[in-house]
Amino acid sequence: MRTIFLLFVIVFISCQRTENQSSEIIPDEKLTDFVNPFIGTDGPGNTYPGATLPFGMVQLSPDIGIPGWDRIAGYFYQDSIITGFSHTHLSGTGAGDLYDILVMPTNSRFSERIEENSRKPFSKFSHDKEAATAGYYTVDLLSYGIKAELTSTERVGIHRYTFPKDEQTKINVDLGFAMNWDAATDTHINIVNNTTIEGYRKSTGWAKDQRIYFVMQFSKPFSGYSLFNDEKETTNPTTGKNTRVELLYKTQQNEQIVVKTALSTANIEGAYSSMKAETSDFDFDKYRKQANDVWEKELQKVRIVSDDRNKKTIFYTMLYQSMLCPTLLSDPNGNYKGADNQVGKAEGFKRYDTFSLWDTFRATHPLFTITQPERTNDFIQSLLAHYKETGRLPVWSMQGNETNMMIGYHAVPVVVDAYFKGFSMDSELAYKACKESAMVDERQIDLYKKLGYVPTDGHHENWSVSKTVEYAYGDWCIAMFAKALGKTSDYEYFLKRSKSWENHYDKKSTFLRPKDSNGEFVSPFIPKEYTPYFCESNAWHYFWFVPQNIPQLVSVVGGEERFEQKLDSMFSYYPLPEDKLPIFSTGMIGQYAHGNEPSHHVGFLYNYVSKPSKTQEIIQQILKTQYQNQPDGHCGNEDCGQMSAWFVFSSLGFYPVNPAQGVYMFGNPYFKQAQIQLTEGKKFEIKTENFSDKNKYIKGIHLNGKPYKKLYISHKDIIKGGTLTFEMSDVPNDEVLGGYELPEVDKVY
Repeated sequence: MRTIFLLFVIVFISCQRTENQSSEIIPDEKLTDFVNPFIGTDGPGNTYPGATLPFGMVQLSPDIGIPGWDRIAGYFYQDSIITGFSHTHLSGTGAGDLYDILVMPTNSRFSERIEENSRKPFSKFSHDKEAATAGYYTVDLLSYGIKAELTSTERVGIHRYTFPKDEQTKINVDLGFAMNWDAATDTHINIVNNTTIEGYRKSTGWAKDQRIYFVMQFSKPFSGYSLFNDEKETTNPTTGKNTRVELLYKTQQNEQIVVKTALSTANIEGAYSSMKAETSDFDFDKYRKQANDVWEKELQKVRIVSDDRNKKTIFYTMLYQSMLCPTLLSDPNGNYKGADNQVGKAEGFKRYDTFSLWDTFRATHPLFTITQPERTNDFIQSLLAHYKETGRLPVWSMQGNETNMMIGYHAVPVVVDAYFKGFSMDSELAYKACKESAMVDERQIDLYKKLGYVPTDGHHENWSVSKTVEYAYGDWCIAMFAKALGKTSDYEYFLKRSKSWENHYDKKSTFLRPKDSNGEFVSPFIPKEYTPYFCESNAWHYFWFVPQNIPQLVSVVGGEERFEQKLDSMFSYYPLPEDKLPIFSTGMIGQYAHGNEPSHHVGFLYNYVSKPSKTQEIIQQILKTQYQNQPDGHCGNEDCGQMSAWFVFSSLGFYPVNPAQGVYMFGNPYFKQAQIQLTEGKKFEIKTENFSDKNKYIKGIHLNGKPYKKLYISHKDIIKGGTLTFEMSDVPNDEVLGGYELPEVDKVY
């Protein structure tokens, strides 16, 4: 009996090893160690390195103080000075706004001023004396011998300054500080006592009516102060466009002072509520640890296996950067500055804003439906609150303002996607908001409804072709919503409108071409040229934007072989040295521009012409070449999480080509193994067999141990939990995978 038992144990262990040989135990490790906030602070990324929490109201980060495209986020890695630390920043956009409430410590060691930063105090710094991770930033201000450290809660920015001995130490608080598009319109400072100041900064810029109310507390009383209004010393309190205060101290060697700044967009009472709710003392290290713990919890939602530290750092930095927007707008009382310029109140949800929807509807919001289910409910309620305040869903909203930047009505796919994925909402209200946003007579939607396309005009950003195809996609989303709610006539109307892209198709050139109001194609037409008719793109980029009906796009071109040839050309037809490329055409692979969003789904389209191996090749190429673990590691503007979300999705092996259809098209996995933590303790695992750099082709797919014959996976299958296994090979397998099932058109899964 003993012999039989031992044989059984040996066979059992052997079977277990065979079953698990393709996977590894995912290590239990600290993931914030892999976050590098400096990725994107050089080159075109336009990110900031400072301290924030996931989706937090505060983005406490250094400002160089010199304006320019490279310093849109306040900081540029190539610079060598810092003018201070302000509390609000945009992540990875092309918009030069925010920079609210600048704080700068100084002393008697250095008094130089330069015109380039409006003669504000500044300090030299070195990257050798600078560091950052999730929720924490530090730098030595070399000109003064002061060490600066930053961390934050959701609504409170926390500074710690370590000073040298000096009789003339100051902490400067500057509300007039502005650069790029930003300009203060009304500021107020009130010295409450020798440890507290309060006030507000109202400003205009990209968003026209911005309001930040604050209360600032100091761990050490200041011995005096000098208050300035338009650079003239004045008495307390003071109000004007350009106010600032110098708080006076005498410091000992290595003395530390902690500064806390609590924010509200509604009123000063809200700022006090933020302070009371989130910071009870001046224990900087405690708040730093809390911030790190919050980030760690979020990052643990997706765990990967990789021996390559650079790849791992890129992944977790992208996951981190995907959670910097949208940003919290409401204070602990629920109050916020609304898009109707009134103070609104969020009942039963947190109000968010900074919705860069032209970018983030593509992958960022679909990612949130997996990793941020609770916040997704708040995001949807926030979009609907904007609708209640203005009569339409936001286009690109920020700080309780509609900027109307970019095109389309891309809150629609975000709302529709959430509806079909089962998120809680008033469906009739949500549908009404979507429909009315698509029926307004503005942004050339009136002409689009009348003509079936947007005609050209003399505007320098006419963007006519891009507008037509993006409106058409939003219309498909509304059609699916209408169908689900039994609104048959609306379904038929919007489904017809969703085909409007065909009105731009030119059989002769096989491109979508701009048309005038008489229905005539505009000539001359050179597809690679950047003209006013395509939004930050050219005809090559926008040809592919028919995510609602790729099979029909394949058909109008002339079938799968012709479509494949056109895709091949997209990735091989490189610009010539004499071609004039705009600032947003970056990350070029042929005409494909990964640095700008219209190209992001194109690599996955080979799946639709029975050539999934080519999708697998190009996605691996993009992952390897367009993201690096270095300051210029983003190939284009990071754009409020979209560039990062593309990497997160694609490295896991799938991507939402149609962001509102509830399915993700397969590329191929970039990591040996990954695990997504879902709600209710469920997990979704992505495993590989025969994983290696050379084995980039999928040989077979299994879902929960059973053969899987589809080139996509549904959202519903992911959130059930389970295991998706890719068998990898070094040779293409189009003969088999090319026959796998594709998503049905006009169906949401």
